[in-house]
Amino acid sequence: MESVGSIIVYVVIALAIIICSVLAVTTRKILRAATYLLFALFATAALYFKLDYEFLGAVQIAVYAGGIVVLFVFSILLTSHPGDNSAKLASKKRVLGLLAAVAMLVVAGYSLISRTSMLAATAAGDNPAMKEIGTALMGTGHGQYLLPFEAISVLLLACIIGGVAIARKR
Repeated sequence: MESVGSIIVYVVIALAIIICSVLAVTTRKILRAATYLLFALFATAALYFKLDYEFLGAVQIAVYAGGIVVLFVFSILLTSHPGDNSAKLASKKRVLGLLAAVAMLVVAGYSLISRTSMLAATAAGDNPAMKEIGTALMGTGHGQYLLPFEAISVLLLACIIGGVAIARKR
């Protein structure tokens, strides 16, 4: 049984992730949104450290909090003025955004429920080894994530090239 202190730490980390994530997508200042994203990524790393996944926590800080957020801030500074407010959404776009959010919630819920074997193994106290996590993330078999990982990397590269191209036109 977990101690009360451990549960309190988990709740604080979870609240930090939720609050920073919501603030990142609702603020109208783009540089502030990148800062909130940074805090959410640090809180996610804290969650990894709490679960005794030191390597994943270090990777979270080095790659995402260190690399990706710096890349976002660099792109923001190249393409826009950091103090500018983004335009308010029209009501049609707000409804579309709400529908997309609900659809993603359904997809995320289905994904979570469909992985009951992983949840049962974790609930039993059997944490997977780092090799199993690495194989699941970087494998090419069924239920492994190398292709989506590579697709995201190509998408990020396209965003960087687009940002530089837009900045050069100005």
